[in-house]
Amino acid sequence: MAGHSKWANIQHRKSAVDAKRGKLFTRLIKEITVAARLGGGDPAGNPRLRSAVQEARAGNVPNDNIDRAIKKGTGELEGEAYEEYTYEGYGPGGVAVLVEVVTDNKNRTVSEVRHIFSRHGGNLGENGCVAWMFDRQGYFVIDRDSMEEEAFMELALELEVADLSTDDEEGYVLYSAPEDYTRVLEELETREIALVAKKLIMAPQNSVQVTGEEVPKALRFMEALDDHDDVQNTWANLDIDDADLAAADG
Repeated sequence: MAGHSKWANIQHRKSAVDAKRGKLFTRLIKEITVAARLGGGDPAGNPRLRSAVQEARAGNVPNDNIDRAIKKGTGELEGEAYEEYTYEGYGPGGVAVLVEVVTDNKNRTVSEVRHIFSRHGGNLGENGCVAWMFDRQGYFVIDRDSMEEEAFMELALELEVADLSTDDEEGYVLYSAPEDYTRVLEELETREIALVAKKLIMAPQNSVQVTGEEVPKALRFMEALDDHDDVQNTWANLDIDDADLAAADG
């Protein structure tokens, strides 16, 4: 099983700030539009769209905005022609980075992403230069207060997940193979399990330890990428000790 993603955990800590700035709102609307374009406008038959709509509602996106985003994706309403791209490269300290974007102007976006890499001491690379270091996984975080650890272990066995974690501060974590993501999500929903987070992530096979003065540099770089309007997800193989992370946040 591939290694777990420290950056995925750090991203969850940013979610409240993202919501306040409206970044999360924009990201969710774009995801709904792309999901509808690729898989159709019926959430019942489109797991990606269903998940995006659920996240949008959890993020207090109005239903009218959700409906318009779906109709733009299916072509019922005119809208931006969004396309998905993934960029790869290295950040400060040799950290491998994947950047998933949704944009209506590829040339503008790649130029701006390259500038962020360069400005923070990184290098945007060719396709495939770091993607081989990551594996796609289903990632489900369960509210720790919703069940006892023994019940969580039993749940993991029943769902036949690929891996689990009970020591993550965000909650109990289940990891699935990508092809099992929809099945596990539907079973969790059927059981009315309280989820803190659910998504497909790119988990690194190995991590690069970032320490000392390199920590704030790496975080500024990753957050600059994550804050770009066209960026949907950022993944990195960085590992930061909790003490260093707390010091950087302070």
